[in-house]
Amino acid sequence: MNKIEERWHSGNLQRDMTIKIYGEGGVPFLIFPTQDAMSDNFENFGMIETLKNFIDGGQIQLFCVDAVDAETWSNFYGDKEWRAARQESYYRYIVEEVIPFVRAKNSSGRLPVAAGCSLGGLHAAILFLRRPELFAGMLSMSGVYDAKTFFSGWLNPTLYDNSPVDFLASMPPEHPYIALYNAKKIILCIGQGRWEEEGLRTTAILRDIFAEKKINAWTDFWGFDVDHDWIWWNRQILYFLPEFLKEEPR
Repeated sequence: MNKIEERWHSGNLQRDMTIKIYGEGGVPFLIFPTQDAMSDNFENFGMIETLKNFIDGGQIQLFCVDAVDAETWSNFYGDKEWRAARQESYYRYIVEEVIPFVRAKNSSGRLPVAAGCSLGGLHAAILFLRRPELFAGMLSMSGVYDAKTFFSGWLNPTLYDNSPVDFLASMPPEHPYIALYNAKKIILCIGQGRWEEEGLRTTAILRDIFAEKKINAWTDFWGFDVDHDWIWWNRQILYFLPEFLKEEPR
């Protein structure tokens, strides 16, 4: 398997950030790590091995990024205004630095799929739902989509922009993004087992918002034995992956 590590100093974050690239072509996937993890997250928990045949067969190429969750979502005692602003800087890092990098490195000519598990699923949702023109779709497994969960109920305009259950609920029905969403593939998956409570609550909220706005999204609720855990995310990604290997939505 072809594996490359790239690293540069981010102007948006004023720190070095790493991206690990697996594969040499195919549909690009922008992979966000779980909470407080970094670009080696998927490899450390078996996802790269799970997807090995697709990577080696040239069907997919993974771009696994670092995150700054310890400064933002997990920084519970930090200043809330600063934490929200730092998350917005991370959003700009992805849009302004990572997306052009993915375009330059991937030869397929296809838009990337935003994907992640747990908090990585929240990142994927934020990026895709705010900038759907930059992505072919999103796959979020066990995400929590209410930013207020991590901020003790607090919300300001900056955090609002990073809280899908809030900004999507306020989107007017004539917004041009509705049609753009419906040209893409949107999949959210959640188990109903241990440690999935907040994910269940917020996934159900998004499901209802999607229905109200007439957004075609697949929200899939797995069984009561399906926990917030890597053993299930490895199974789920194999189950949903074929949906993203079809002809690219426009």
